[in-house]
Amino acid sequence: MKYLITIGLPSKGRLKEKSISFFEKNNLKPISTGGERNYFAQIENLPNSKIIYLHAKEIIQRLGDGTIDVGISGLDLLKESPINLQKKIEVKKKLDFGLADVVVAIPNDWIDVQTVADLEEVSFEFRDKKNIRLRVATKYPNLTNNFLVSKGVTQYKIVPSLGATETYPFIGSSEIITDITSTGKTLKDNNLRVLKDGLILNSQACLLVSKKKAAKLRPFLNSLN
Repeated sequence: MKYLITIGLPSKGRLKEKSISFFEKNNLKPISTGGERNYFAQIENLPNSKIIYLHAKEIIQRLGDGTIDVGISGLDLLKESPINLQKKIEVKKKLDFGLADVVVAIPNDWIDVQTVADLEEVSFEFRDKKNIRLRVATKYPNLTNNFLVSKGVTQYKIVPSLGATETYPFIGSSEIITDITSTGKTLKDNNLRVLKDGLILNSQACLLVSKKKAAKLRPFLNSLN
């Protein structure tokens, strides 16, 4: 019996469309027998395979626990996941879509703050004069902590964001944010700007593989351009 290859693809949006296009360019056309809401598909000329459409974040989880063998998800989501999970996943190929940057952004009117070093100064002022920590709203606590600590910023507090992170500084929930942006327009529209050295990660969609399945998948993976 041939090994069944289980592939996780993003379940919605441009990431889904581009992922399907990537497979179609490799003569692997996903076909779904159900309607719009069906989360399973087959690949037309690869009978020993099945596709499961999942949330991009869940693709990382399922690769880590070996439920799926191959998946397409964002590098940002992989790098944000716990280290023990990252160690179980291999980046097989960076794909030229889903391009976006995880950045540190501050309100436009913080005119004296241009770099992370300036931010460190501000964070000490907050601590010493106001007796509070600088609050950073984010959906990326791990990436944010790693970045800020590596730059010597320690006097801050993470505020988990559940959506529309750009609004947090203006509703009194945080002073600054870290967020993902592809064009910078949303940040600009919300009176925020990126610190000059505030790039945390260049992200893009990646073809990812469960390391414990990699040997069995080699012929399939080598066939992908």
